[in-house]
Amino acid sequence: MEWRHKDLISLEGWTREELHFFLEQADYMDELMNRPIKKVPALRGKMVVNCFFENSTRTRVSFELAEKMLSADVVNWSASGSSTSKGETLRDTVWTLEAMGADAVVVRHGAVGVPDYLSKKLHRASVFNAGDGTNGHPTQALLDLHSARKKLGDLDGAKMAMIGDVLHSRVARSDIQAFRKMGVSVTLSGPATLMPEDTASLGVEYVSDAREAARGADILYFLRIQRERQEDGLIPSIDEYHRRWGATDSLVALASPKAAVMHPGPMNRGVEIASSVADGPNSVILGQVRSGVAVRMALLYLCLGGAR
Repeated sequence: MEWRHKDLISLEGWTREELHFFLEQADYMDELMNRPIKKVPALRGKMVVNCFFENSTRTRVSFELAEKMLSADVVNWSASGSSTSKGETLRDTVWTLEAMGADAVVVRHGAVGVPDYLSKKLHRASVFNAGDGTNGHPTQALLDLHSARKKLGDLDGAKMAMIGDVLHSRVARSDIQAFRKMGVSVTLSGPATLMPEDTASLGVEYVSDAREAARGADILYFLRIQRERQEDGLIPSIDEYHRRWGATDSLVALASPKAAVMHPGPMNRGVEIASSVADGPNSVILGQVRSGVAVRMALLYLCLGGAR
């Protein structure tokens, strides 16, 4: 099929057919990562600038690895030491980068809507959303789809239990959108204080009891809990949270025997997930990390013209 997307701001406009096609490309990149020599010249001559205004390990490093494996030229830009510290606007900064020859800008920012704003201001360069505030994290959703598909096969008709802090999670919003497009039914669970009010409009069900959500699930997705939520009074004690909503062996035992246990990272062991589960036979957490590279390679390849 002809690829029609230049940017990736969200997955809202993607069809199921496009998701299937994209995951097939990610499969090819996954195979490439198994080769003794992983580097290919697909994007030789292209320049990608990584602009991370927030701390990141998995997303930043996997984007950089993906860019280098495809032979793109990589620039890692940081706000500290740049002209933004002198008062230059974000718009002028990216215009400057584009004028210097950037073909793509990967951006993570704490403010909602920054990638969308940049995609409207840049004239030629592609923009890839690496996370904007609590709004979305589309490449995480794509790598989660890829990881779940590798574990389970066809996802149509699968059941997913997403447990944890949905209210503040950009991962949750993108994953709900992506998995539902692939025919997965999603049930949310966690403290009511950490749930959005519009769960029905998201096309998902909410149950407070994690055991009910996990029963028979094919995918158990545990979201990271920030410890400051306890200080804000949004969760009970850490121990109580882990007992009621944490990934324990007894909770996983309620799911399908071959269920995929997932976590976007970084993990708080003993809070949202027990070590025995994180390192257990159902865990695909390290697989998610690997998928992050393959998926971002596929994204760069398709959107920057490698496919053509």
